[in-house]
Amino acid sequence: MNYFLFALRNLKRKGVRSWLTLLGICIGIAAVVSLISLGSGLQEAVLSQFGVGSTEVITVQASGGFMGPPGSEVVTPLTLDDVNAINGVSSVDFAYRENILTGQMEYNDILGIGYATTIPLDYIKEYYEINEVKIEYGRLLKKGDSRKILLGFNFYNGKTNGFERTILPGKQVLINDEIFNVIGILEKTGSFLYDSAVFMLESDMDSISDKGDNADIITVKVKNKDLMNRTKIDIEKLLRKRRDVKVGGEDFSVSTPESSLDQVNQILGAIQVFVIIIASISIVIGAVGIVNTMTTSVLERRKEIGIMKSVGARNSQIFSQFFIESGFLGFIGGGIGVLLGISLGYIGTGMINNFIGSDTLPIINFSLIFFSLFGSFLIGALAGIFPAMKAAKQNPVQALSS
Repeated sequence: MNYFLFALRNLKRKGVRSWLTLLGICIGIAAVVSLISLGSGLQEAVLSQFGVGSTEVITVQASGGFMGPPGSEVVTPLTLDDVNAINGVSSVDFAYRENILTGQMEYNDILGIGYATTIPLDYIKEYYEINEVKIEYGRLLKKGDSRKILLGFNFYNGKTNGFERTILPGKQVLINDEIFNVIGILEKTGSFLYDSAVFMLESDMDSISDKGDNADIITVKVKNKDLMNRTKIDIEKLLRKRRDVKVGGEDFSVSTPESSLDQVNQILGAIQVFVIIIASISIVIGAVGIVNTMTTSVLERRKEIGIMKSVGARNSQIFSQFFIESGFLGFIGGGIGVLLGISLGYIGTGMINNFIGSDTLPIINFSLIFFSLFGSFLIGALAGIFPAMKAAKQNPVQALSS
């Protein structure tokens, strides 16, 4: 305990120099803790944007559409014939098309730009189950509804929907200058894609667009999740044959939830590696700062060391004092870094939530916090070994005379 009290006293005495020494360790630990705390929340937020609840669903898209909705800017779009062909695959339960239309929506004499997506006439119930669609106000669309739409939850609040007035079931809106009746508001999902979408039956979209037989997205429900990979391969073979393309030259993509997850994890993994490298550099700089500070401290405290030795202090005790002091310096830097990292995790997650409309929280890993604090103490202690050895070897006579 005396060693720690001495260390605390000496750190206070150094003042600004101690805080500057802490900076490198603090930044490194804060970067690691905030990254990992934010990473889990970010992954959940990104995955929630896929908007597909079922794990037995495959999505098929024609290549292109980078700057627009799926199906736009493609040379050879998918068609209803492709949907029918996929329905013929033995492991497929059913398949349907979804079209997406970018257009204008007018309400309260205010014009906005957004997008609408279709609900398949022949698979309305299945669509709701696959996408876990639930109603908040009003009711869901059903077969026979005409010129009626569902709105995502983001349209409900007049303060944030851009139309300066709450939209409720029974209201009328203009979509591409055509009148539609709002029949329901969906529950908030946390997915920007769904919470900001207009949902209409495909017959209504056909009447206000030139989609024709084209299919922006083909959603495929597999009979059994164990058949996902086999079905994916069968669909790829089928479409290569239908579109006359070879392996490696596909003008379409077939995605499973697992492949989408892998892509997200690869991106997040690359970001994590980059930030950890930067954090490691900060920690190394912090360790060098501790070596410099403790070496200077040994030179400044030669008389103190001489007095301690003259009254009976052993080399091991002198070594222990400087060793623990440097470790304590790293520990304080790590503690501040942990607090800063957790705060940054919450702030960053809040910013992501505001941007994409999700409601995820950062995951605080207490094991990570413990090892960060232990690691920062260990780094500081190791950085102080050389200065501590130098202090322990001081000759008491020479130290007192200096």
